[in-house]
Amino acid sequence: MTTLLARIAAWLRKRSAPRPLDVRGEEAAARHLSRRGYRIIGRRLRTDLGEIDLVALDGRTIVFVEVKTRESAEGDHPGEAVDVAKQRRLTRLAVAYLKRHGLLDSPARFDVVAVTWPQAQRHPTIEHIANAYEAAGRWEFHS
Repeated sequence: MTTLLARIAAWLRKRSAPRPLDVRGEEAAARHLSRRGYRIIGRRLRTDLGEIDLVALDGRTIVFVEVKTRESAEGDHPGEAVDVAKQRRLTRLAVAYLKRHGLLDSPARFDVVAVTWPQAQRHPTIEHIANAYEAAGRWEFHS
């Protein structure tokens, strides 16, 4: 009985522990996109090349979504963190994803979702930038 109680107590502690800001931001971005008709088909997809935050469908277009979350609106805009080097890395990840799933002929694009979530606020401010940048590097996408 003690073991069961200890396991339940550990589970409750884990459930009540605050989730990291980036995880909360990605969850909020996924909800935001879902409410706008996107279908989320992948979350936090990790490979040797890096991680894709979200993969979604907007109609027939595959959308690779980079989520940038900040606690404060001061300083750089969260979307500015997606510089050219990050765009190249995300392009390589997207091409690898499309190849792995046999989707190279499918229309695709890159979106950025900027989430600003101050600690005292219950809900974040979300800005969705559709088609935020073109595929970087030697690859081209079509939409």
